[in-house]
Amino acid sequence: MRTSTPRTRLEPGHSVSRRTLDPVIGPPVAFPDPERHTHVQFRRFAGCPVCNLHLRSVFLRHEEIERAGIREVVLFHSPAEELREHVAHLPFAVLADPDRLLYAEFGVEAHRRALLDPRGWPAIARALARGAWELLRGRGRLPATAQPAGRLGLPADFLIAPDGRIAAAKYGEHVYDQWSVDELLTLASTVKAAH
Repeated sequence: MRTSTPRTRLEPGHSVSRRTLDPVIGPPVAFPDPERHTHVQFRRFAGCPVCNLHLRSVFLRHEEIERAGIREVVLFHSPAEELREHVAHLPFAVLADPDRLLYAEFGVEAHRRALLDPRGWPAIARALARGAWELLRGRGRLPATAQPAGRLGLPADFLIAPDGRIAAAKYGEHVYDQWSVDELLTLASTVKAAH
């Protein structure tokens, strides 16, 4: 079972370097966005049922997130070719990081506790049921049986200000421990009100 060693975690106030990232679909994106806050999510692998469950909530409220002045950027540790077929319907930037370079830079870990923590089990059950339903309807795709970067991973969320400063950060303790859309919108509103 592949796990990573603990990495240095980024805290609010730390800065990230500016760069241009290439999503698996669509034009390059400035990271962080110089005009608005960037919400960067670190997910697991292409086709991950639990990741898909969460991203569905983001997809359904994407216009609301955009109106709040937030750009969504989502990373997976899968190759671009594999990831592309699973995320073609998403209206936000999705990036492949199969070598986990940005995961390492942001201190995002892979650990067996991602799946073993009982707090994540209800989401796993919901995700598997939803995935099975989508497959039966001919709308879903199974993830590849072999995942080059493994199946383990803890989610992480960062809200990054236009100047590159991290305004808020959350390192998940289990597979479904991330900000909800409501938490993201509240954080963004609080951060903007403070400046």
